[in-house]
Amino acid sequence: MENPALATLTAQINQVVVGKPDVIKLTITALLAGGHVLFEDVPGVGKTTLARALARSVAGDFNRVQFTPDLLPNDILGVSILNQQHNDFEFHAGPIFTTMLLADEINRATPRTQSALLQAMAERQVTIDGTTYPLPANFFVLATENPSEYAGTYPLPEAQLDRFLFSLQVGYPTAPDELALYSGDDRQQTLAQLQAVVSEETLTALKQQVTQVKISPTVVQYALDLVTATRQDAAIRLGISPRGGLALMQASRAYALLNGRDYVLPADIQALLIPTFSHRLVLANGAQSLSAKQQVVRDLQSSLPVPTKGPDK
Repeated sequence: MENPALATLTAQINQVVVGKPDVIKLTITALLAGGHVLFEDVPGVGKTTLARALARSVAGDFNRVQFTPDLLPNDILGVSILNQQHNDFEFHAGPIFTTMLLADEINRATPRTQSALLQAMAERQVTIDGTTYPLPANFFVLATENPSEYAGTYPLPEAQLDRFLFSLQVGYPTAPDELALYSGDDRQQTLAQLQAVVSEETLTALKQQVTQVKISPTVVQYALDLVTATRQDAAIRLGISPRGGLALMQASRAYALLNGRDYVLPADIQALLIPTFSHRLVLANGAQSLSAKQQVVRDLQSSLPVPTKGPDK
């Protein structure tokens, strides 16, 4: 049975982001799984709007950072400033100290600045000048990037990409959805009127429920077979690591909970395969486009048999 809080959250975001229920569902899945999301798409399709709608719908602090080539790591993390009155340095926290961070156009910043997010995304803490500062327990990064062939962008390295649970594409709306977008209410006004429908306490409780979702040995083996296939395929130079496989497991639990179940089905694994795997792969032919990697994942998925045995509860 679908959780009422999650149903309300999903419905509210759908009021702002038209015709993208699957993308919204996957974004909420990442939030429940404790992961982060990277949106790669052309400008103007609603990536930032989706991030803002989620941020306004979930209680907690929200900060947005516009990534540019002159952005420095300290602009994100914070800086220690000398207090002349006390003759000591005081730490002034940067925008990363928030519950939800929107890293807009992340690949327009230099690799040095991009790397400022590595520790925060992996460990939910930041070390500055030898002192470690914790981040909120529900710290969540939503990053957007333009396709790498756009001028003035710096491709994210594999270590940075691996910190994202999902890589998603919003895509252009269908003709009926775009017509409704043009003819309907002002989406920015609707966005500004959104209220938080999920408290931080509720979100923490939902994350705890995710850990209790069951995965049968049959489904675990299916996931492992898919991971192993990426390491053996001649079209792939760098396959999925154990961390990537664990990410798939955690995401599948969250996806099952969002679908009102306390157990994972093979269909959950299949639904999450492309968003979890595609950005983590390095292809043998050097192709870097997300579409090429997604096609390789589809081919792998179709080459392996799907378990038919029912869930072992």
